Amino acid sequence: MGRDRFFFIAAMLIFGSIGLFVKSIYLPSGQIAFARGAIGCCFLMAAGLFSGNKPSWKAIRQNLIALVLSGAAIGFNWILLFQAYRYTSIANATLSYYFAPVFVIFLSPFLLRERLSIVKSACVVAAVAGLFMIIGYGAEAGKNHIVGIVYGLMAAVLYSAVVIINKFIKSLGGMETTIIQLAIATVVLFPYIMASEKIQIFGLDIRSSLLLLAVGIIHTGLAYLLYFTALKQLDGQTIAVLSYIDPISAVIFASIIFAEPMSPWQILGAALVLGAGIVSELCGNRQRKKKYNK
Repeated sequence: MGRDRFFFIAAMLIFGSIGLFVKSIYLPSGQIAFARGAIGCCFLMAAGLFSGNKPSWKAIRQNLIALVLSGAAIGFNWILLFQAYRYTSIANATLSYYFAPVFVIFLSPFLLRERLSIVKSACVVAAVAGLFMIIGYGAEAGKNHIVGIVYGLMAAVLYSAVVIINKFIKSLGGMETTIIQLAIATVVLFPYIMASEKIQIFGLDIRSSLLLLAVGIIHTGLAYLLYFTALKQLDGQTIAVLSYIDPISAVIFASIIFAEPMSPWQILGAALVLGAGIVSELCGNRQRKKKYNK
């Protein structure tokens, strides 16, 4: 296994374990998201300065509106995902969140003028069927699980918005874009948590403080650093397939650490949602290659 492939897999495994940490931090979701953005942004800025990368202020100004919109979407996307962890299992929250590629497929013909192929249409149908299987399991488990799944889907909508908005950002590297987006997410979330939540972050116990630092440094700063280091060297199909290590590992970690039960219907639903995402990603990469080679 090459170094870049190892870095990418490591990043996906780190992302996949974030639910285990967030679920054990006794803070409102907004404050966890705010701390994650602030700590992760500082870590990546330090890494950028150490490596000698200088931001292009001209490119930042040209993309400012897209950066602000995507940064705000990232911040509130985190809040909704962390809320999903509170109400339902990590598996349900993660699988609902990974419905995002389906939303991108729905919106791409209108916003990106991409053709909706038969394969992608089949992926949408499969993913929707899988989601209904997951929701059916949630209904049996209790009303709170449905609430958690809805939060996960709302987070997926915002994540798909970030994916689409990022396609309009030009002349900025992935690392630069992420640093600015994290900074904007932090700035946007500050007035939100001041207005809507009682500040509890300064009264955390040692355990929750360490978990919060891990979410900021490891799950945000280090994970994104590994991700962008590997991203430059890997091809699109490899990235598309390896990206699904994140949700698959999240489900496995949750079943091992928290002993979260998975019914046969939930397993089948998960396979449909994740399988549809992988196929649609691979199909999208092939279409982009054909367009580039013309």
